[in-house]
Amino acid sequence: MSDMCPKDVTGVNEGYILALDTSTDMLACAVGRIDAQGEVDLLADNDHLCRRQANVELVTTVQSTLADAGLTMRDITAVLVGRGPGSFTGVRIGIATAKGMACGAGLPLFGTSALDAMAWSAWLRGVRGKLAVAGDAMRGEVYPGIYELDNTGAHRTFPAETVIKADACVKAWAARTDAQELTLTGNGLLKYRARFEAAGFTRFTEEDVWYPTGEGLLRAALEAHAFSGGDPAHGDPALVLPIYTRLSDAEEAERTRLGLKKPASVELTGVDDALANIHLQLRPMTLNDTEAVAKLEKAAYEKSAHTPWTNEQFYEELSQPGRSWWVAHDQGSIIGFAGGYIAGSDFEVAELVVDSARRREGIARRLIARVAYDAQMLGASTLSLEVDEHNAPACALYKSLGLTQAGKRPHYYAKGHDALILHVSLPLAAEVIGGSDTHPEPAPSIRPWPIQAAERSQESQRMIREAGPLILSIESSCDETAMALTDSHGVVCASVVATQIDFHARFGGVVPEIASRKHTEAIVGVFEETMARAGEHFGTDTLLPSDLSAVGVTAGPGLVGALVVGVAFAKGLCVSADLPLIAVHHLEGHLMANLFETPDLKPPFVASLVSGGNTMLVHVRAWGDYEVLGATIDDAVGEAFDKVAKALGLGYPGGPVISKLSAKGNPRAIHFPRAMMHSGDYRFSLSGLKTAVITYIEAENRAGRPINLPNLAASFEAAVIDVQVAKAVTAVEETGVKDFCVGGGVAANPSLRAAYREALEKRGVRVTVPPMRACGDNAAMIGIAALRSYRANDFAPLTIDADPNAPLGMWATSDAPVCPSWHVSS
Repeated sequence: MSDMCPKDVTGVNEGYILALDTSTDMLACAVGRIDAQGEVDLLADNDHLCRRQANVELVTTVQSTLADAGLTMRDITAVLVGRGPGSFTGVRIGIATAKGMACGAGLPLFGTSALDAMAWSAWLRGVRGKLAVAGDAMRGEVYPGIYELDNTGAHRTFPAETVIKADACVKAWAARTDAQELTLTGNGLLKYRARFEAAGFTRFTEEDVWYPTGEGLLRAALEAHAFSGGDPAHGDPALVLPIYTRLSDAEEAERTRLGLKKPASVELTGVDDALANIHLQLRPMTLNDTEAVAKLEKAAYEKSAHTPWTNEQFYEELSQPGRSWWVAHDQGSIIGFAGGYIAGSDFEVAELVVDSARRREGIARRLIARVAYDAQMLGASTLSLEVDEHNAPACALYKSLGLTQAGKRPHYYAKGHDALILHVSLPLAAEVIGGSDTHPEPAPSIRPWPIQAAERSQESQRMIREAGPLILSIESSCDETAMALTDSHGVVCASVVATQIDFHARFGGVVPEIASRKHTEAIVGVFEETMARAGEHFGTDTLLPSDLSAVGVTAGPGLVGALVVGVAFAKGLCVSADLPLIAVHHLEGHLMANLFETPDLKPPFVASLVSGGNTMLVHVRAWGDYEVLGATIDDAVGEAFDKVAKALGLGYPGGPVISKLSAKGNPRAIHFPRAMMHSGDYRFSLSGLKTAVITYIEAENRAGRPINLPNLAASFEAAVIDVQVAKAVTAVEETGVKDFCVGGGVAANPSLRAAYREALEKRGVRVTVPPMRACGDNAAMIGIAALRSYRANDFAPLTIDADPNAPLGMWATSDAPVCPSWHVSS
């Protein structure tokens, strides 16, 4: 009964495989099959240079390639995607699109190395012998790989992809005894060919084979046995992730900073009390932690056969590349740590220790999840460790984490104490990664793939029919991966938000590169959970793509790397499930979130949009007719809250903690400037206020005076609110509207909500703020705009790309939206 019923996952040689790759400037796309002899039979290909237009051209290229082969998506039995390494954005566009296709058609998804595909491109051109591939890694670096090409194919001679400076690669290859036998290829030669020639290399492939091709992808996957496997999760699209060879820039910079003997930290006076209630925080280990870590290690192994590491050993370990070490700390005391190192394609966990008084609190599980994430980013495909066979608690933990025994070292720890060698494939399963109800973390698939839908009762079928067209909406503009399902009556049947707070907290703000990575990891799991919750709403186990009528997606504004993941996934889902696509403006979603609170809200009205990325006043003259009266010229309100909280060492996000502190403080205790309050226009400026607060902190520190955090927070918050409210009052009076609304994450601030009401309601203006669940980024608000566009037959082409700077009003229609409502369980 379902278009998600699985085609034969283990029998891809009996069907058609769609292969695609966007890791380089070459958009590779092909359709082929594996014949009875295990050979690739290419039916059609459409490889072409796209020059950073992958998100525009990929889906239509897939359609034309299928047409050339005389096929449709319904004929495809599996999807294959290049996992990189390559352009980070390009890789994620390809993978997110492929995941959407797999989810939309219930197909297995497989991944393969784009570097391998480059080698096969040379093989297909007739190159034989030793091949050196130099993929472009940007930043003066390349992805190196040496292959042996014979008549049977291209065979890699290295365990895992790595990254290296181009000059270092030239030097290393030139020093090889077989240097003169090497034929060079790869798109890294576009930049560095002259350097290789200067080192004496003379054999190069033609430039048109420096890239992956669709046929090369198919052959590379076959060589790597990507299509074979008896694991129930084999082909699960959630488990296909980019091949990374390093951490994000922010994480690398963090480790460099933390590796200093003297940490680059600011003296903070008077904040200890405010930080005292922060429990179970995780952060990377620093050289300053080694003494405490060695002490904890010694205590943990005091009566065991294991020889504990010394302070010097930990110090030396942290100084080496390819490592990941994390500590868990509580009120300043280290209560656990874990870490290890990359070894080829495997990450070996060297230590996992938790204070005996703090066990059974899930600390070890959280530490392993962090180390495993770093391992993926460093290019590992597996994680392994050794454990004493008599350590029952540890063995039980590792079993629950999914590790299985791969071997044994007799008497490794002592006579009669064998070491069990355990390993697990990365990424870790969703139930291992876990998270909490308040801060759920992005996770892979929630069930075996493909989804097997249960038979539906007549009552369930009736409910679905009466719900009318069902719209899936997707939001990924910043650091939340969110989806919702809305019926034709505006009822939100399901709403799921996976946040990334823990991954950004240690940086004091959202790191765009990390946000994009986490969206790519989380999006399939969020899709499955949304469909499952919507199924529960209708009395069945899950909804299916065939139940949907359209897909709406936030196309802008926002972080471009985050937006492209949602847009690419949505387009892949639409093309495979034959659904129309709807583009939605993120800020219009925040505007419409007010309809949850005030269903009879109609233009004209004035709205304040205040979030981490936006601060503006908007005159809503009619639906779709928006006049931006004024916006911030520098920092947004939410951004200012985060930066001040970071300066105080209060963590991220800053809004909630400052709001909590300000409730106990005196807003008149410290005078901070009210920038542009009397500027005569509707522009805002928060940078000067932020600077004034930081200057105050530094002055108090120099004077040795403790900072009264509640007073500082209350005074800072009052300065922000005074300007916001004053300009809102003026805007309402000048436009003559009788309704005022607030949208965005900062709309959750209780003091701001109260101040708007106090100032405007006495002037006869109705003030609406969204319910708390609709203030932050969510897909339910996107669903309101998407349903409106669906009813107006206003659809987006499959060539649409994310627009990080989209002006308010883009993709809007003049139709009135259907007033939304929350289903009790959504």
